[in-house]
Amino acid sequence: MTFRKTALALACALHAGLLSVAHAVAADDALQLDASTIVGQADDAAAERDSYQAKPSSAATRLELTPRQTPQSVSTISRAQLDDFRLTSVNGALKHTPGIAVEEVETDRTYFTARGFDITNFQYDGIGAPFVYGNLDGSIDTAPFERIEVVRGANGLMSGTGNPSATVNFVRKRPTATPQARIDLTAGSWDQRRIDTDVSGPLSESGNLRGRLVYAHEDKNSYLDRYSREKNLFHGVLEADLAAGTTLSLGHTLQKTAADSPMWGALPLYFRDGSATDFSRSTSTAADWAFWDNQESRTFVELEHDLGNGWQARGVLTRVEKEGDARLFYVYGTPDAASGLGLFSYPSLYQDKNTQWLADLYVSGPFALLGREHELVAGVNGSKSELDDVSHYGRGIGTPLPPLQDWRGDYPLPAFDAAVAGSAFDDRQKSVYAASRLSLADPLTLIAGARATWVDSEGESYGRARARSDDALTPYAGLVYDLTEQYSVYASYTEIFDPQTRLDASGARLDPVEGRSFELGVKGELFDGRLNVAAATFKTYQDNMAESAGFVGGRQVYAGVDYLSEGYELELSGELLPGLQASAGYTFVDVQDAEHRHAKTYAPKHLLRAATTYRLAQLPQLKVGANLSWQDAIHRDVTLADGSAGKIEQDAYALVGLMASYDIDPNWSVAANLDNLTDEKYISSLYWEQGYYGAPRNASMTVSWKY
Repeated sequence: MTFRKTALALACALHAGLLSVAHAVAADDALQLDASTIVGQADDAAAERDSYQAKPSSAATRLELTPRQTPQSVSTISRAQLDDFRLTSVNGALKHTPGIAVEEVETDRTYFTARGFDITNFQYDGIGAPFVYGNLDGSIDTAPFERIEVVRGANGLMSGTGNPSATVNFVRKRPTATPQARIDLTAGSWDQRRIDTDVSGPLSESGNLRGRLVYAHEDKNSYLDRYSREKNLFHGVLEADLAAGTTLSLGHTLQKTAADSPMWGALPLYFRDGSATDFSRSTSTAADWAFWDNQESRTFVELEHDLGNGWQARGVLTRVEKEGDARLFYVYGTPDAASGLGLFSYPSLYQDKNTQWLADLYVSGPFALLGREHELVAGVNGSKSELDDVSHYGRGIGTPLPPLQDWRGDYPLPAFDAAVAGSAFDDRQKSVYAASRLSLADPLTLIAGARATWVDSEGESYGRARARSDDALTPYAGLVYDLTEQYSVYASYTEIFDPQTRLDASGARLDPVEGRSFELGVKGELFDGRLNVAAATFKTYQDNMAESAGFVGGRQVYAGVDYLSEGYELELSGELLPGLQASAGYTFVDVQDAEHRHAKTYAPKHLLRAATTYRLAQLPQLKVGANLSWQDAIHRDVTLADGSAGKIEQDAYALVGLMASYDIDPNWSVAANLDNLTDEKYISSLYWEQGYYGAPRNASMTVSWKY
């Protein structure tokens, strides 16, 4: 009850700050509204609160454009969808996003792919830097975000470097002009306990100072043996109107994640004879003394100024500090089908710290040329990333282990002094970018721009040099033609630039990945703009992408490989009928190598994501919904102990979820969620030759209070 009382007190304090203003307005100007006006406003507010529709976004071009105006595929996971299906982690949210494959290779390490390639660019309000190692450690909580935007395809104009897969942009919660508060209490399977609090509003009588505070705590066990995880998150933002048209924002987000007995690596998926293993879903390779703690601290200061005549300037400075501390246990080897023997131990201690500074400054606004009005954005961007990590290897590496069926995680805790290795390197990036949206004719607009990028690195990682220095000019062009008041067709083109640090057989660093990306599509706004629809086809060429080429002198070496990724997408989001919200997308992608063979067999060719909710007209307090995630069969080719070819396979599968919520009164509501309705057993990822099983059927119940 402490959290509830605190939130209630803060909400009342925020509300009290507005009382004198409200009384003054009421005394000077009493408003007369008829019943139909009040009902109409209430209906509009409810529809907006429930909406799954994609909002205008600047994630693709820095220009604030609707999905129809953007010449790329853009998806949005709205706050309503996050709340409806209790998507409290980024992994869960992206599993609901069209075209995104979430590769959960371990319990606390994840890769994300789109259009056959890794997603390495995560941004916060449009500002970010690529993952240092191309993956996410831990679990990002969604409590601080208003929505999550995904721009699929190459995004060289805003990202500078990275894969032509997708850019994920987290839009943070900001202070509101009116007071509001909400508390969610959730209990679920495997002893899940969670509390979310969100309080916002003006902090001064004039409203020129506003604040927002978000806190979330989650503690839960798991269907996996011995595994549990605790999360604590704080997010606070202050906004101050310094003068007319000038706003200063200061924000800080801190998340701490503590995992007990996490998996480092995962289960062997095949026996020595090539047959598939089939362990219990609860099987884990973790030792009972293992842990993996992650902490991320993200602070930003932002200044926005209205320059007049529609022009604005915005500058953002961000500092990010990520720390990891882990004591882990890896199991390697290929077991014998009859005895289960053939697995060995690999204990290790690991600490890492990554500090990033990110700066972005740009101006944007309209201008007139040849009798037409256009838009322009121009800016500079810089980042610096410093990473230090160290591994202390434990004694007893290579100790034979019992069969996993008999494994209880009771491996003796060793001394971690067998060997030491690590990394220490810096990455620096500078960019200058500009883009313009040109109105060529009433139905035709051209978005054209370019980004000049300079990348420098120094240091080493586990004995290998990370030094590099590269630069490139990345052009971008997109045409949008309005066929009717509802439909538009578009085409876009951008180039790809991604420096690499991996070495070839001679010890030389591979040249940067270069390539080209094309996209054609049609978009529509239906039902008075309440529903967005889109269809797109894409083709991406990547040259010189690093792929493992074996070992030379005990060192893993790489060779540059060329890829072609092509496919198509269908998507809709918004209100299909009054009270019926939907978000759905189907993606087909085929990644081919230079010999035109399907190259990324572990990534699904076909993906279907769908979610819908319906607020009953006869009983508007009740909302029911369902979601579906389906993918086709995938596999990974492996080499068996005798040198023959083997294959790991995962059949096509579908996951179904259900939800229902009921508003008891304007302040209180209850909700229930059920995931994996059919209790499907499936391997969570074939990204590696190891994997583990996804969660079985599970449920949760949430009680909410809002002001």
